[in-house]
Amino acid sequence: MGMKTFWNNRRVLVTGHTGFKGAWLTLWLRHLGAQVQGIALEPELKPGLLEQFGLLGEIQHNIQDIRDVSALRKLIGSFAPEIVFHLAAQPLVRRSYREPVDTWNTNVFGTINVMECLRASSQPVVAVMVTTDKVYLNNEWAHAYREIDPVGGHDPYSSSKAATEIAVASWRSSFFGDGCQTAVATARAGNV
Repeated sequence: MGMKTFWNNRRVLVTGHTGFKGAWLTLWLRHLGAQVQGIALEPELKPGLLEQFGLLGEIQHNIQDIRDVSALRKLIGSFAPEIVFHLAAQPLVRRSYREPVDTWNTNVFGTINVMECLRASSQPVVAVMVTTDKVYLNNEWAHAYREIDPVGGHDPYSSSKAATEIAVASWRSSFFGDGCQTAVATARAGNV
């Protein structure tokens, strides 16, 4: 089965679809024929990439905070996604120093909200929870970090994303294990 065949008419939820990576992912998914629903905050820069790409009329575009679990549950429940790409986050290290609680609430509890909505789903779903390469405990090594290296974080952003990795692992072990129709993985993306 080719890529275009696989994605054609597939119901895909992208959280954070107004951000840089989320907008490009949405463009790619639409190009492959997926039915995309996006959940995100308003883009900080105007016009946003979705508008520049001409995608606002081609997707279900929802401006909503992932910290609002009841609205998130309603949206996810009505769309019944087959695949979820969770990219919504507070992604800035400097902002995390100014807004550490908001950073943790968005990155950790926002992710938990998404997983709780998926846990309530009666449909099979595959979810990719995107974190960052900043999840690794920074030992100032000269070599690249490996997936088996310890997670940690000296700043609020990095530590929130390390905690997100731990939360996803916990939900995967506790609720999305053998026999469950929901599969959850993390992907650690680098800066663009």
